[in-house]
Amino acid sequence: MTKPMNTAVPCAISKADIEYQQKALGEVSRTFALTIPLLPEKLEQAVGNAYLLCRIADTIEDDEALSNDDKAQFSQQLIDLVNGADGSDSYATQLAHQLGNNTPEGERDLVANTGQVLDITRQLSSGQIEAINTCVSSMATGMPEFQQNLSASGLPDMATLNSYCYYVAGVVGEMLTKLFCDYSEKIAHRREALTKLAFSFGQGLQLTNILKDIWVDQKRGVCWLPQDLFSGYGY
Repeated sequence: MTKPMNTAVPCAISKADIEYQQKALGEVSRTFALTIPLLPEKLEQAVGNAYLLCRIADTIEDDEALSNDDKAQFSQQLIDLVNGADGSDSYATQLAHQLGNNTPEGERDLVANTGQVLDITRQLSSGQIEAINTCVSSMATGMPEFQQNLSASGLPDMATLNSYCYYVAGVVGEMLTKLFCDYSEKIAHRREALTKLAFSFGQGLQLTNILKDIWVDQKRGVCWLPQDLFSGYGY
């Protein structure tokens, strides 16, 4: 059996916060809501919380009603909040008000309850908080850069696609590696090898999403496929 490391939670997370996190996860996740609850309790709380924060960042990226400047601003504010800044309630109110009508209700509710999600973040262990902060900061900084050049003609090349995959999913692979190593001494012994695989793990997840959603993306004038690879086939 995997032996947990000494990552004591500073103080108990309230039952109401945990119940909300579990409810929100089921409303905004297609697959992770099935697997995260299978993790050991302390790891489940951290991974579930990290997923919701990443989903807020993702909601900002995907919303069609927000301008590129709005997305950059809300993304930076999210980074500041995750890193301990005050103002989560006003942030949640303002962002929820500006989301477009096509934003799913589950994501809208999640944004409106950003403060409750962050209440859980701040009760996690220092190692868990560091891993989540790094991931959300990288994701929320990198994703808006790609929003400024969205088009139906695809990304310029495979290198650009790899960069996009890193910011939206590779950083998640790195964060999960840190969270699992923080939890388990046995897993931590393989940190170096697992870290080398973290980007590939995230890239595989994102490429699956890109291929699955290709026609939905095209309807909104977006394509994530690399031109240098597909133009030769007349696509």
